[in-house]
Amino acid sequence: MAILEVPAQDFASWRTAARKLIRQGATPLEVHWLDGTSDAAQGLLAGLEAAPPEDDASKATTTTKVPREFLSLAETVSCFRDPQRWNLLYELLWRLSHGEPHLLDDPADPLVRKLRVMEKAVRRDAHKMHAFVRFREAADGAMVAFHKPDHHIVRREADFFVRRFGAMNWAILTPDECAYWDQKQLRFGPGLPRESAPSEDEVEDLWLTYYGSIFNPARANLTAMTAEMPVKHWSTLPESKLINGLLRTAGDRMYEMIRKQPSSAASFVPSDTTSLKVLQQAACNCQGCELYEHATQTVFGEGLRKARLMLVGEQPGDQEDQQGAPFVGPAGKVLNEALEAAGIDRADAYVTNAVKHFRFEERGKRRIHKKPDGRHISACKPWLEAEIALIKPKVIVCLGATAAQSLVGRDVRIMQDRGKWMDSLHAPNLMVTVHPSALLRLPPGMSYEEEFTKFVRDLRLATEEVNAPLSNA
Repeated sequence: MAILEVPAQDFASWRTAARKLIRQGATPLEVHWLDGTSDAAQGLLAGLEAAPPEDDASKATTTTKVPREFLSLAETVSCFRDPQRWNLLYELLWRLSHGEPHLLDDPADPLVRKLRVMEKAVRRDAHKMHAFVRFREAADGAMVAFHKPDHHIVRREADFFVRRFGAMNWAILTPDECAYWDQKQLRFGPGLPRESAPSEDEVEDLWLTYYGSIFNPARANLTAMTAEMPVKHWSTLPESKLINGLLRTAGDRMYEMIRKQPSSAASFVPSDTTSLKVLQQAACNCQGCELYEHATQTVFGEGLRKARLMLVGEQPGDQEDQQGAPFVGPAGKVLNEALEAAGIDRADAYVTNAVKHFRFEERGKRRIHKKPDGRHISACKPWLEAEIALIKPKVIVCLGATAAQSLVGRDVRIMQDRGKWMDSLHAPNLMVTVHPSALLRLPPGMSYEEEFTKFVRDLRLATEEVNAPLSNA
């Protein structure tokens, strides 16, 4: 059997060639894709050239039908720094168009899983490029930055910088490829070394003063910092020269912040403990916010000390407040049923809440749940962070908006972001989904069975990630 070698310079060229091969019936075993991001790219980009228009061939009608999600996945994975990405994408395209149209809905499939890992790596690399590009003024007045991405993301992310810095002339230099913007046209050129970018400029002292003033000593964690801001980027970040000094004084600054903080549990959290029992006993005396005044007791988390899966809810309800355990009421029953359906033994997980005291309003003899405010979430966060630091879960699942706000931020949207892996300082993998109580108060027209199935699907993704081997991607 002859092997057809097909070059792929970028996603557009791969897409055009792949469509033709699919129509011709070429199987993945008959095709070997040649990566053109090095030699071919240098030939294509000799000198500067305008950003190419969309390939008309990509608009051509075809009988090959694939899910729209595939195009998004493929375009992202095409930036992954591995020549095998084209072969993997073609294998996926072949299977989607030859009897497996719902393949992307199966996260356990080895091919889908590998491509999802690659997709996640590219998105994370893009996030770091947005965060770590630092412009300095060059001799001609243009702003120049050097960055070393892990993957081929310069063209993918250039528009982000055009939108953000469209009113100035700038250049982003990388070893693979450079992007140039003159306030009218986006151009690309060959890669350049770090020495081609200026090393400092006049406004750098002002930036360092600002960075030092906004540094939060309460969140100083060198391990997490180097995970989120790899050391390889430090040489291009002017603020990196301040980090050692800021870390040395973080303790004193943190205690000063705690002293001035009107509402926080931080002063009640033991400074150093290796025991959940000690942490739980300390929480019983917490008066970090006013909720302790009316709640029956503190409802702390429960589960394995070394659980790889942590489930974080909102706050205890009426029955939880009375029994002193999380998720033992109606929502807890739904959670237990969903965990069982997802193949998760609750005893193997750690279950807790973002807020440890029950907030309610009295209506006659009944105590009606009342959503905690942002100040309650903030005040109680030291307990949640202490639980996470002690357990070190591989996967955290935020059940509902309050838990997501505590660990991800206000911008998260549960229905849009559910089931997606999100960047987090708290665990290698963090996902948001609905709170099980949401299934008990569905609006008319929504099916409990359908929403329960979606909830179970999210939990299955979590347990698959828990059981997945560590990846080098």
